Amino acid sequence: MSIKAKLLLLVILFTFKSYAGTSIKIHAIHKETFACTEHWDGQFKYAGDALGTDCVIGGWYEDDKRLFQRSFTNNGFENEDWFGFKKNVLAPCDCIVTKIHINPITNQPGVMTPGRASSITFKTKEGLSVLLAHVREVEVKEGETVKRGTVVAKVGNNGYSRNPHIHIGAWDKEGKPIQIQFDQSTLALIDRE
Repeated sequence: MSIKAKLLLLVILFTFKSYAGTSIKIHAIHKETFACTEHWDGQFKYAGDALGTDCVIGGWYEDDKRLFQRSFTNNGFENEDWFGFKKNVLAPCDCIVTKIHINPITNQPGVMTPGRASSITFKTKEGLSVLLAHVREVEVKEGETVKRGTVVAKVGNNGYSRNPHIHIGAWDKEGKPIQIQFDQSTLALIDRE
């Protein structure tokens, strides 16, 4: 093998090794069908927002000829129109609840009320942090140990949010944002059973 080929192989291996530590695999946050929109790299600077994702539960629209998924019924102007509003939010990992913030204001769809969203922050045994934001009816306490997949809250619509959804952010021990990946084996969808 030539020197150039060896150097190229080293660069590829180093790049892969560096990238491999920049993500976290988490449990699905809902049992219902949901879709996520990613925050692109550089869109937000804060660890809980940067590289985050916003997840919305979908429901099924059906008439005599069609069946497809959408996020709300009617015109979506009421929180109750959204399929995900007040649905269960599941713990993303086997972890400790390190911080809870509550924002008591519930937004109307399409209208944001400035202010920090209600959120739960978790820490894994490896020291990675995961944040679930825009929650309501939080069912856990700071310092509590939770198992992945257990109910920790309900879907809300508060803070910088235009509709009921859950924002997920994650970061490492140094506060550097990391990418989120769902463990697909945890996507047991109750709305398809």
